[in-house]
Amino acid sequence: MFTGIIQTVGHIADVVNHGDDCALRIQASDLGLQDVQLGDSIAVNGVCLTVTSLEQNTFEVMASKVTLDVTTGLGKPGPVNLEKALRLADRLGGHLVTGHVDGVGTITALEPVGVSWLLKVRAPHALSKYIAQKGSLCVNGVSLTVNAISDDEASINLIPHTMQHTIMQFAKPGDAVNLEIDLIARYVERMQAWEQE
Repeated sequence: MFTGIIQTVGHIADVVNHGDDCALRIQASDLGLQDVQLGDSIAVNGVCLTVTSLEQNTFEVMASKVTLDVTTGLGKPGPVNLEKALRLADRLGGHLVTGHVDGVGTITALEPVGVSWLLKVRAPHALSKYIAQKGSLCVNGVSLTVNAISDDEASINLIPHTMQHTIMQFAKPGDAVNLEIDLIARYVERMQAWEQE
């Protein structure tokens, strides 16, 4: 489990293909890997991945074809949002995030509004019913509050801290982003479906 509060921006330094899967070597000097062990989970752009190799300032993870098919931003070098897995004693500053991406959306707008930024993200139609005004949406691993939802497009306010400390600082309209819907919405729908059977 994660919180969607990004701890640092790392960098995919190397991608090695193993058939349809790939190994990613990620530079994460500001993440603090002293308490990370082999087998631990780290969210990379909102995708929960398992640490398979560990050095002083870098770690490696494997991304399977299944993961690569339903996410974006993992198959090539570049900056990535990083968050270590939540411990039971940690503060839950964002919302409960599993790191299991539900779909890939598209940034339709990113523009300054005062000192903040207005982010608009178009979600796949099948996910839109789970996105609610004042609800939570995880975008590339970042826990964000939805200000408005119109059809399949969510409007979100990004404060300067978010822009400065996540890969949102590099984002632009047209970019694909990993989306994870609120965990509670997923289970509410399943319970309602079960009751109707």
